[in-house]
Amino acid sequence: MTEPEKRQGRRRFGTNSVTMADVAEVAGVSAQTVSRVLRDPEGCTPQTRERVEAAIRSTRYVQNLAASHLASNRSMTVAAVIPQIAASVFAETLQGLSNVLLQAGYQVIIGHTDYSHEREEAVVRSLLGRRPDAFFLVGTRHTDAVREMLARAAIPVVESWAWTRKPIDQLVGFSNQEALAAAVAYAQRRGYRHPTFVGAARPGDDRARERLDGYTTGMARHYPGQAPRSLVVENLPYTMGSGSTLLEAARARFPDSDLLLFSSDLLASGALLACQRLGIAVPKQLAIMGFGDYEIARELNPGLTTIAVPTVRMGEEAARMLVQRLRSETPAARKRDLGFELIERGSA
Repeated sequence: MTEPEKRQGRRRFGTNSVTMADVAEVAGVSAQTVSRVLRDPEGCTPQTRERVEAAIRSTRYVQNLAASHLASNRSMTVAAVIPQIAASVFAETLQGLSNVLLQAGYQVIIGHTDYSHEREEAVVRSLLGRRPDAFFLVGTRHTDAVREMLARAAIPVVESWAWTRKPIDQLVGFSNQEALAAAVAYAQRRGYRHPTFVGAARPGDDRARERLDGYTTGMARHYPGQAPRSLVVENLPYTMGSGSTLLEAARARFPDSDLLLFSSDLLASGALLACQRLGIAVPKQLAIMGFGDYEIARELNPGLTTIAVPTVRMGEEAARMLVQRLRSETPAARKRDLGFELIERGSA
């Protein structure tokens, strides 16, 4: 046992009284080394990091972040703005983001917009007041006020879950339009004659509308001369129950549809289960496709044909780009298209 460890055995640390010097004494390193491990754990050797972390655990040390942030002019936080906290796909992206940022010593603070551009302004303004070191945004369409606030902040920003030629700063995502155009191409190859787009869209849900645009483009390309048919209902909740509601409405408006292309797996799953209750054979009488490759898409019977997008990887790649910028490194690219994959299962 080292001398610092012997002294520790004779001294009981209270959370409020433990200092960085105490941690350094127990670990047998300097206070500057403790500070460096706390500030940039990946920049220290594994042996040093393990000694300091063990000393922190044993002393119950709690870092005074307010003081360290004032001294360094860094908050060691990244603000993430997402449409909904409850949505599993955005939670997966946040998980990927947080996994990488935590390793680099950063915490994530979250704000949600509920698909409202006006609320996004308020959320961004509020989060900027907490002085985050960077921003992560779901979506690429924002008000001028949001763009101006982020430009004035002069901090790294990554947008995601969509694609644009002119991002605010950096971009990690995929094209919703191209994904739905690919779904229409698949429908044409499989011999479906009357594919119909079905969705629920809040007024600020730009990604659902981008998918509708992609469906329209795909219809012009693969079904020339046939007018695109769509049913998009605003202000329906994103629930499986809404999928059942949309199924009924789509069949009433377009009774000869042989394939329904839903804007999300949640809606498509609700519609597929409703078909089973109504005795509609899927895909023989009516085929169904979704978007997102949610976990339920793989568990349904028949399984849901869908567009898979890299939810977790988007968060991970965004975090790596932000960390590089925060370390004054230059990312290999400012825009990264992660693409999508059409997953064929039994529903279409």
